[in-house]
Amino acid sequence: MIYPSKQIESKWQKKWEQEKVFQTKKNSKKKKFYVLEMFPYPSALGLHMGHALNYTIGDIYARFKRMRGFNVLYPMGFDALGLPAENAAIKAGTHPKSYNKKAIDNYINQMKDLGLSYDWSKLVSTLEPEYYKWNQLFFLKFLEKGLAYRKKSAVNWCPKCNTVLANEQVHNGRCWRHEDTEVEIKHLEQWYLKTTAYAEELLEKIDSLQWPESIKLMQKNWIGKSHGTEIIFSINGKKWPIFTTRPDTIYGVTFMVISAQHPNLMDIVTAEQKTAVNKFIKKIKSVSEKELEDLEKEGVFTGSYAINPINDEKIPVYAGNFVLADYGSGMVMAVPAHDQRDFEFAKKYKIPIKVVIQPELYNLNVSKMPRAYTGQGKLINSEKFNGLENKEAISEITKYLSGKKLAKKTTQFKMRDWLISRQRYWGTPIPIIYCEKCGIVNVPEKDLPVKLPEKVKFGKGNPLETAKQWISVKCPKCFSEAQRETDTMDTFVDSSWYYMRYPDPKNKKQPFDKKIGDYWLPVDQYIGGVEHATMHLLYARFWTKALRDLGYVDYDEPFTCLFNQGMLHGEEGNKMSKSIGNVILPETVSKKYGIDTARFFLMSLASPEKARNWDSKGIEGSLKLIKRIIKIYKNVKIGKTSPKIESKLNKAIKDITEEINNFKYNLAIIKIRNLFDSIPTETSKDVLEKSLKLLHPFCPHITEELWEKLGNKPFLTLQKWPKYDEKKINPEFEKQDQLISKLKSDIEQIKKLTGKNKAKIYVYVLPNEFSIYNEFPDIKLFKVNDKNKYDPEKKSKKVKPGKPGIYLE
Repeated sequence: MIYPSKQIESKWQKKWEQEKVFQTKKNSKKKKFYVLEMFPYPSALGLHMGHALNYTIGDIYARFKRMRGFNVLYPMGFDALGLPAENAAIKAGTHPKSYNKKAIDNYINQMKDLGLSYDWSKLVSTLEPEYYKWNQLFFLKFLEKGLAYRKKSAVNWCPKCNTVLANEQVHNGRCWRHEDTEVEIKHLEQWYLKTTAYAEELLEKIDSLQWPESIKLMQKNWIGKSHGTEIIFSINGKKWPIFTTRPDTIYGVTFMVISAQHPNLMDIVTAEQKTAVNKFIKKIKSVSEKELEDLEKEGVFTGSYAINPINDEKIPVYAGNFVLADYGSGMVMAVPAHDQRDFEFAKKYKIPIKVVIQPELYNLNVSKMPRAYTGQGKLINSEKFNGLENKEAISEITKYLSGKKLAKKTTQFKMRDWLISRQRYWGTPIPIIYCEKCGIVNVPEKDLPVKLPEKVKFGKGNPLETAKQWISVKCPKCFSEAQRETDTMDTFVDSSWYYMRYPDPKNKKQPFDKKIGDYWLPVDQYIGGVEHATMHLLYARFWTKALRDLGYVDYDEPFTCLFNQGMLHGEEGNKMSKSIGNVILPETVSKKYGIDTARFFLMSLASPEKARNWDSKGIEGSLKLIKRIIKIYKNVKIGKTSPKIESKLNKAIKDITEEINNFKYNLAIIKIRNLFDSIPTETSKDVLEKSLKLLHPFCPHITEELWEKLGNKPFLTLQKWPKYDEKKINPEFEKQDQLISKLKSDIEQIKKLTGKNKAKIYVYVLPNEFSIYNEFPDIKLFKVNDKNKYDPEKKSKKVKPGKPGIYLE
């Protein structure tokens, strides 16, 4: 039988809720602090201990900041639209709305049972029309500003999701949700958001963020700014601007490669090559920028030739699988002698290779080249530019072609615009109407929200296309028969601004009150997974900048500081998963150990940003500590305290404050353990109270209970965090503790080596160190100059300062 954990947890959770302890108010007397975790996608499976780890990290920080005197906003909501819920609801034979609402209720109950100090009055759920109405308003505002547009293009299509995916959602040529499903290519009319309009600022502001360097680097690489030259080639009389960073190699171009996904590919394919090109297109799959390096380069001749503007040479144009359709013009000039990717392609398809850069120390021989030469050198086979250093030739050739209006300096970004169209039901309807007379027409703002119809048929294709009554609508301009857009928005739209809604979630007139938003935003501490580096985090940054320019907000970045939590694995080291069968549920752990024990244990396993394995044996140690603390407070005698305990307490306050502030929870826990281990049978109420405050963020329920039993009024969570007194910290006491700790370790080591686990222990120390070890339990202590000491093996003769002699018998 453990301590009555469930009784204590229920008591304090009820009291916190009744007294609205965690409800946030705007308070100009306190400095605001906004703590936020990335909100969850509610599944019917509910939370497991891996989720509990993530949310406990944030809760500890929120409780700590409240006690430190901040006005804390700590909300929670649910990312409740999207394909997984739709598919799960279909499987369960129910509607996604009722399915998700049931899942949300379960999540809320589980989160309350974990003791998480959320302000539930700020709850946001993206499935409510009151929320997604504002997605639609922002879309229309973006459309007016030119930040939303529609175009036909090659898109990534997941046959299992039965919808399109953004580039960021394609991983290794497969769907980010379904690792077993290869993504296909389709050409469709789709809606995009012009994220590239902010590419420069998104890149520039990265270094100002207090984010992990790895995340910042991932975003920099994804945005991918490069300076180069745009050179005009022509194909069948049509101009094709080609971006390159190496105009110095233009005389070495022996073929061109157009993306096999390019929407205008078939315009340059000759009749003779159509069959071969179509066959090639069918077999390729979508790839991301990261995958191009390792991809086997394949292609097919289009039948057309490009004209090189520098010398009017005819160059064959191939369709290839290693060029991205939406990077630059979707076509590249290939210089196989000086680019490894082009070299491999040329060798495979027996295309000529022409050397135009000669290294200084040796001459390149095309027939003997094992690989492309990518180093520096002087130009050859380049007419009037022969002899120039290739770095110098970059500017000279650019200048020459620019004078002929055949080139210009330009900057290119790898990041593409955000494809938001999804051919699914459970998402925000795109507020667009198609009229045969008026074309594309915006839904008037007064008619928002466009609500999802309740009655649709699930099966093949987009379920919204079965809602004929919903689709048919009058054109807002000419009032003739028209049709609604049946695509819905990517659910990353929902998560791009949800943090703005939390401070003012009940507002029916606007997305949020600007004054309230400007008080709370940006988020001071954001907590979430590294997997969202180039999706959610990038989209949210774009959304913030776009809304700033529309006058909705006054800040540039959504999240000032970011912390990436580690993952909790099962005992065998695998990611927690129902299919593996290693999921550990919070309610199971709570019943056996108490949720405070679980919280304390989770934080002690490793630093919060590190991965860790669940350990069913290790949690027993945390339970023992909790029971020992309860026993201390039950049996302690209130009285005076010693300078040594005062020193230890003040040092603990100083260190633990710093560790929690820096998310070094595991180190804070070590110091908390040491503090409680040092509390004597008699001490002051002040020591007992301050020690509880230090433990409270980790174990909120038991500390509230012990706080009350000390005769204090609720609530400990609203008390001030203790301050340390530097004058009371005596380094000598710490040195003494280190000596005692060393002695304990040495005794255990000798026991291990000799096998004398139950032996009598004799310890010999210098006279001036006798008082340090005098309170050490279960040993017989002697001064080395004691004439009556028991020392059969003369251990006392080897004693040195800080190194006692030890004898086991």
